Amino acid sequence: QLQLVESGGGLVQPGGSLRLSCAASGFTLETYDIGWFRQAPGKEREGVSCIRGRLSTTYYADSVQGRFTISRDNTKNTVYLQMNSLKPEDTAVYFCAATLKLFGECVPYPSSYNYWGQGTQVTVSS
Repeated sequence: QLQLVESGGGLVQPGGSLRLSCAASGFTLETYDIGWFRQAPGKEREGVSCIRGRLSTTYYADSVQGRFTISRDNTKNTVYLQMNSLKPEDTAVYFCAATLKLFGECVPYPSSYNYWGQGTQVTVSS
């Protein structure tokens, strides 16, 4: 059974850092595109970052470029999202998702992903 489990969320002050983890089971995460998404109350789910399967090319939304870093540890079958210089507007539930795609770069569109984790809350507040 293919499963994704996020962890690492919490409460942090503005300017602080968090590292989110997305642990996969039931499949080899290395071969899948993995995306990080977030959804704030009353807003649509938005793509934050993604990493291409095997090639490891990446994408970042403009709002997080230079502050967030996505990475993958194949030995742990886990993808990480390192979040630095956090802002109150980063507050949201963060989800990771996976899709198996043969061509092209990873994309930040929720509809392109087949498998989803349950989400982890990130709150940036003083």
